[in-house]
Amino acid sequence: AARPQAEKTEERKEAKLIVGPDIKMKGVEVSDCDTLVVEGRIEATLDSRVLQIAPHGTFSGTVAVDTAEIHGRFEGELTVRKQLVIHGTGKVSGKVRYARIKVEEGAELSGEISMMERGPQGALAAKRIGT
Repeated sequence: AARPQAEKTEERKEAKLIVGPDIKMKGVEVSDCDTLVVEGRIEATLDSRVLQIAPHGTFSGTVAVDTAEIHGRFEGELTVRKQLVIHGTGKVSGKVRYARIKVEEGAELSGEISMMERGPQGALAAKRIGT
């Protein structure tokens, strides 16, 4: 009887939070979330694997993620451990740190922008500190 239960925990579904188009969230800390999709407006602190901001979505706050895809607006402190993609409709401002970046034509990027440093083994310094 314990066998099916063990299989269930191994097949854990992705923890995904969608902030819908007319939703406004303020002063929250989002944790244990694999993917956050922002279609509305959120002011928060986030540590996650993936951040996706829709064309009309707005995120303000502090974020540490593996990948970020931004079609809308981001304001604050953004640390992307792997890949940051700012689409043509995206606007990013604040303190931005990334491992790799792709900025499409038409996108806006302003503030303190820096590439994350690689350590002696080629690993990202922020990854060693965070994990």
